[in-house]
Amino acid sequence: MESRATVRRFFHYWFLRETVRRALKVACIVGPTLTTINQHDVIMRGEFSFHLVFKIFLTFMVPYCVSSFSSASAYLEREKASLP
Repeated sequence: MESRATVRRFFHYWFLRETVRRALKVACIVGPTLTTINQHDVIMRGEFSFHLVFKIFLTFMVPYCVSSFSSASAYLEREKASLP
């Protein structure tokens, strides 16, 4: 089980400026790609709805969260490796 300190450090790394910038870059590349693949037919028909906008929002959030999680995990692993 992870200690509270480890969880606190994980979220510290998650919200680091460098982590956020990297995750935004990934989301800005992967998000439109996935949106085009998954929603192109609805977008081309012009059938915009709150439901579609919410799905597009989630499509951008998934790569953002995956990138943030990966970065925070890498920071923790590097921290553990540097311990004696």
